Amino acid sequence: MRTRVLSLAALAALVSGLSSAPPALAALKPGAAAPIFATEASIGGKDFRFDLAEALAKGPVVLYFYPAAFTSGCTIEAHDFADAIGEYRKLGATVIGVSGDNIGTLDKFSRSECRSKFPVASDADHKISRSYDAVLGFGPVTYSDRTSYVIGRDGKVAYAYRSLDPSKHVANTLAALRALGPDAAAVASPAP
Repeated sequence: MRTRVLSLAALAALVSGLSSAPPALAALKPGAAAPIFATEASIGGKDFRFDLAEALAKGPVVLYFYPAAFTSGCTIEAHDFADAIGEYRKLGATVIGVSGDNIGTLDKFSRSECRSKFPVASDADHKISRSYDAVLGFGPVTYSDRTSYVIGRDGKVAYAYRSLDPSKHVANTLAALRALGPDAAAVASPAP
């Protein structure tokens, strides 16, 4: 447990120092094929298998990476996504958050901070975040970088945004979804 506390303290120091830095675009550019994955996820504290290909068959997907559950910026971002989930559903989109946290931690985070409104997925080995160029590494510790993608039903990246500041991820991804237009969305379906 001591290692986790030190890691979170190091993450907090890094985020504090970089949160005022200008955002950079994520490496996966619009038009790039989004890497398909399936992984363990949780919504409302209930585990299930999230499959990106299945989600894309229903409509566009907002895939957002965040460093660690229960840290200040990640909690703010989860609250923001939870507050806006109705807008995402109106646009036919699925929202999924991804971090390196284990599924037990995500069960708790999905209930409390995500307010049981959208799923969060485990990427403990950071294979998914690496495939999306969303890795924040310093020293021996690796975290997912705060990066948001909008993936169209065609499986291609429509929008990418990277910033450790959580304040614009929701507004930016909603704007990107609206820009896709009604043909890109499917009938909104309930969360798993």
